[in-house]
Amino acid sequence: MAALDLLLATSRPFLADGGLETDLIFNDGFDLPHFASFALLATPEGRAGLERYFDRYLDLAEKSERGFLLDTATWRANAGWAPKLGLSSAEIKDVNREAVRHARQIRARRGWADRILINGCVGPAGDGYAPGQMFTPEMAEDIHRPQLEAFADEAVDLVSAMTMTHVGEAAGVVRAARAVGLPVVISFTVETDGCLPVGTPLGRAIEEVEAATGGAPLYYGINCAHPTHFLAHLKGSWTQRIGCVRANASVLSHAELDEATELDDGDPDEFGHLYSELAARLPGLRAVGGCCGSDHRHVAAAMAAT
Repeated sequence: MAALDLLLATSRPFLADGGLETDLIFNDGFDLPHFASFALLATPEGRAGLERYFDRYLDLAEKSERGFLLDTATWRANAGWAPKLGLSSAEIKDVNREAVRHARQIRARRGWADRILINGCVGPAGDGYAPGQMFTPEMAEDIHRPQLEAFADEAVDLVSAMTMTHVGEAAGVVRAARAVGLPVVISFTVETDGCLPVGTPLGRAIEEVEAATGGAPLYYGINCAHPTHFLAHLKGSWTQRIGCVRANASVLSHAELDEATELDDGDPDEFGHLYSELAARLPGLRAVGGCCGSDHRHVAAAMAAT
């Protein structure tokens, strides 16, 4: 069975990594301009740092005989961020291609590569906490198309758009993925009230993307929010479409995290307990991992709970 089929059919969720950028910055001391982890691909030290980071999670998955979603280091590698990072559209494509190749090299070192999916990571074109611009699906498709074309060139297994803040951009990513023939997952972030940063309730956002795209996403996810920010809001038939949770370790709001000068890694044991509650409410859960402030300890706890 192909790895993507295994992901969609699994009764034991695949694992994903934790807070890549926060871990690399606060724990490994790397400098990531604008949180652009792809910058590490430019040096042997940076590439080794990415490899050490993912090896911790791959070891967890291997020991538990679970599949793994191996993200590309491309959350910031889109045309929306290119001007701030001093890159042209062509250079952005090159960065994404190289990130996929690097992820493929990491996968190739494992004897169970058939259970490791190369997951093309897409981020928002603006700030994932407070978007400065609302995009129409057409605008967002144009912005994200170069990155998605690079992923298609390198034949990633799937694409996951993380930390989506509003429906227009999410729908545009889906349109761009469909145009290049890639399966896509849409993951929203929410505030402490369970709503997207623009105020849309999570359930409504999912329903609107479903309507705008004919239900094209493989499934939906929630990331970059603590489980207590959205657990109580998981009610309704739309929750059956949620297949991935990658939560923050910290209970702080996005505004508070923006001002933080030290890493808040929360409580890994509590993190695992909350994932047990999430699994009970989300029958379609296909993947679990972490986001800001989380590391392999949090993902191990989430794995044990699901």
